[in-house]
Amino acid sequence: MDNCNSPESNEELVDIINRVQALVQARLGDSEKLLELLRVLEQLHRDIRDYAFQSALPKNRQALYKLLRTIEKERGWPYIPVMPLGEFCRHLEEDVTPPAK
Repeated sequence: MDNCNSPESNEELVDIINRVQALVQARLGDSEKLLELLRVLEQLHRDIRDYAFQSALPKNRQALYKLLRTIEKERGWPYIPVMPLGEFCRHLEEDVTPPAK
């Protein structure tokens, strides 16, 4: 866990954030390309969770308790929410113009 707080690790994470933000900027206005990026990030999240994270879980109660406290203290479990269908509909409603008579 202490590795995550090292300056080197933080610099690597900032670099990743900056690179992803650059990808977002390059895709602004293109919903299909942005959706593709979201899918890649979701798959990456799933891969880290299912393989690297699960194999790194503590093997004893005290270490597991410490990890759970850290998760609770630092914003909870990482989660990638899905945009509800209602949000899509609201965007459509905003763009609807009354038909010409």
